[in-house]
Amino acid sequence: MLGLLQRVKSAAVDVGGERVGEIEQGILLLLGIEKSDTETTADKLIDKLLAYRIFSDEQGKMNCNVQQVNGGVLAVSQFTLAADTNKGLRPSFSSAAPPADAERLYDYFVAQ
Repeated sequence: MLGLLQRVKSAAVDVGGERVGEIEQGILLLLGIEKSDTETTADKLIDKLLAYRIFSDEQGKMNCNVQQVNGGVLAVSQFTLAADTNKGLRPSFSSAAPPADAERLYDYFVAQ
């Protein structure tokens, strides 16, 4: 499971002109799910994501996690994170989970 995170003041996702998710302060997570990923992999990433101290405390030091600042997490499925670009000019997505498996794990991740 691959995650690219960004600390945000606000973030939103629109699909086909419809808002499907938004948060105020928190973490925007692009989430790539690979064939070998399981619920255990998801749980480990969730634990790390919630524990990262990337938000400022009262002294301006990055000492707070997303929960301590009452922030949100907006997870966006992004299979392109699983791209292998080591060979040639066409990326291979062979390590990405099949859509049905990825959707099941994404739903599990979000529910946790």
